[in-house]
Amino acid sequence: MGIRSLLVGLVLAVPMVGLAATPEVGQQAPDFTLAAPAGTNVELHSLTSQARTVLVVLRGYPGYQCPFCQRQVQDFVAHADDFAKAHAQVLLVYPGPRAALDQRAKEFLDNKTLPPNMHLVIDPDYRVTNLYGLRWDAPHETAYPTTFILNRGGKVAFRKISHEHGDRLSAADALQQLAALPAH
Repeated sequence: MGIRSLLVGLVLAVPMVGLAATPEVGQQAPDFTLAAPAGTNVELHSLTSQARTVLVVLRGYPGYQCPFCQRQVQDFVAHADDFAKAHAQVLLVYPGPRAALDQRAKEFLDNKTLPPNMHLVIDPDYRVTNLYGLRWDAPHETAYPTTFILNRGGKVAFRKISHEHGDRLSAADALQQLAALPAH
């Protein structure tokens, strides 16, 4: 074994410091506070203390408005009443570079008002994306599209991480997962 092979082996054996792990089912979801494009703050803990929460990390703004994100959000908005009946809130995280991210998020919403049980927050410079270990660090990428279902205590009851653009959890599938979980 040459010195180069030995060094590569050592580098691969040392855990990466500073990279957060994506929360597993049964683990507590890391708490965070992010701002909505309108400027109001939304705290994850406040939502999970009131109701089960569907946390959707979108691709956000990778240099354009992601059509898969738009389709997924439209699907969830169309089922907002079903989420309310399931005693669940939906929190959409829109990551991207800090510059003009709030404006990009407003464009993403296309001047539509979300239903009261749905919230969109911006994740400037990928703070929460990194906290959840979801940074898709490749050209024209931002975050792995991911959906978590959190119980009222903020523990992860379900998660789906997408490693492709179109592989998203539908609203119907999220509602089915909610129906299989205790209401508390």
